[in-house]
Amino acid sequence: MTGNIGNPALPGEQVDSLAPILNAVRSGKALTRPELVRATGLGRNVVSQRVDYLLGSGLLVEGATGPSQGGRAPRQLAFRASAGQVLVAELGASSLGVALTDLDGRVASALEEPCDINAGPELILDRVGQLFGQMLEGGRPAASLWGIGVGLPGPVEFATGKPVVPPIMPGWDGFDVRAFFQDRFSAPVWVDNEVNLMALGEFRDGLARGHSDIVYVKVGTGIGAGLISQGRLHRGALGSAGDIGHIRMGPDTVVCRCGKRGCLEAMAGGAALARQGEDAARSGKSRLLAAVLAERGSVSARDIAEAGRRGDADATDLLLHSAREVGEAVSLLVNVFNPSLVLIGGGVADAGDLYLAEVRRTVLGSSLPLATRNLRILASPTGDQAGLRGAAFMVIDELLSGRLLREWINDGSPAGRAELAGF
Repeated sequence: MTGNIGNPALPGEQVDSLAPILNAVRSGKALTRPELVRATGLGRNVVSQRVDYLLGSGLLVEGATGPSQGGRAPRQLAFRASAGQVLVAELGASSLGVALTDLDGRVASALEEPCDINAGPELILDRVGQLFGQMLEGGRPAASLWGIGVGLPGPVEFATGKPVVPPIMPGWDGFDVRAFFQDRFSAPVWVDNEVNLMALGEFRDGLARGHSDIVYVKVGTGIGAGLISQGRLHRGALGSAGDIGHIRMGPDTVVCRCGKRGCLEAMAGGAALARQGEDAARSGKSRLLAAVLAERGSVSARDIAEAGRRGDADATDLLLHSAREVGEAVSLLVNVFNPSLVLIGGGVADAGDLYLAEVRRTVLGSSLPLATRNLRILASPTGDQAGLRGAAFMVIDELLSGRLLREWINDGSPAGRAELAGF
């Protein structure tokens, strides 16, 4: 970004009127000055002055002329997504992905590799940092790095970026993920639950575009949900909204890794399926799973999904049981939250149409008729990088909010301003 060369510094009250203009252009709600006047409610002179400032700062650019409304045709405006870069990471229980994006959340490059979240924060985050460093090589100046976004597979206190008693992440409780990356990259860092970021990614640039109330459910090693309410990500008071994996759905005899009993995750998550699959293999009920156990020494949820696709009756029963349990939990969200769209993703959900159909049947059978009248329940596409894109949107939305924009706009860029994430 070229910075605010030639732009005078704006006082705070004038900076506050930049954010609605900038975000109206970013979202496509208004692409010309007359449209901005109507969309923001600001006066014509104010809009003209603020647009000129944003053009001078390099955040907006002018393009072709728009349709005439009776006078001279107005010039169309566009957000300059190449003004900066964002590094993002999505951590799961058994894999991690990293990417470099522009300010529209478009992925320029991405890498994915296996990991074991049980290895602890220092080892896993150090590897993420190495991959981030590789992405900044090859002519990409570190000065254009606007921020870093990280998704974790557990509850995150959004204000601090710290995981809080994450059931499947031993050793991570209270670890300062934000400080870890700020110290290495001198950039502002935001951290959230990975399912929140998947929901945000699908909402802003995926299957959920055009929906204002959605539920994204990830069924993997753990189970969680991300909620979009009236077009905004709903995190709740501290950041734990949507943690449906620990709704009590089963008997006291089933102990969850969180220490409680009867949790949905302990009944229907990937770890539960793997445990149930190994039992079926050892008992000889499933010949396919017995062969997997003999060859590898263990059975995974993906092995059960593959056995189900190959027609194994016991694997199919396990998948259907998981889908029914998930469907019952989702029906609670549907009755309370009344979304127009439910997306089902994650490794277990990759079992295919059989799993999705059973979730859909259970939700429709257990929810109120009005709540399901226009409800769609779809599979989230595998490998669509929704979580990585969502992490980028999280960072960009924070930086371009009116609250933070006034902290850096007169400097021309948030690059190097690691402290911004703490405002």
